Amino acid sequence: MNQDKVLSLLGLAQRAGKVKSGNFTVEESVKGGKARLILIAGDTSDASKKNIRDMCSYYQVECMEYSLKEDLGHALGKEFRSVISVEDEGFAKKLKTLLKGDIKGGSAKNGKDQ
Repeated sequence: MNQDKVLSLLGLAQRAGKVKSGNFTVEESVKGGKARLILIAGDTSDASKKNIRDMCSYYQVECMEYSLKEDLGHALGKEFRSVISVEDEGFAKKLKTLLKGDIKGGSAKNGKDQ
C-alpha cells in the first residue's frame, strides 16, 4: 500500500533531518526557500489549509493534502502534526511520485488543483 510507503519515507526523511513540522517552522521553511514539498493533514481546519495553500502559492512551493494529523505525527515519531515541510529535493520527488499514484486512487489531494 502506498500510504505505508509514504509514511515510511517521511520517517526516513525525518531521521535524515530533512523534515520540518508544525505551522511556525513550516512557515520559516517556506519563506526561507528551503521547502520542496508541503503536506497538509486532511483533518486540518479549512482556515489553516487555506492559509498554508495561499503561502505555498505565493512562494511557489507544491502543496498536497495527505492522511490525518495522527498518522503524519506518528510517522515522524511525534504527536499530531497538521503540516509538514520536506526540505530535500530527492525525498520530495519520491513523495510526489507516491502521492500522485494515490491521487488516482482517491486518497491524496493536490493543493494546486483546488
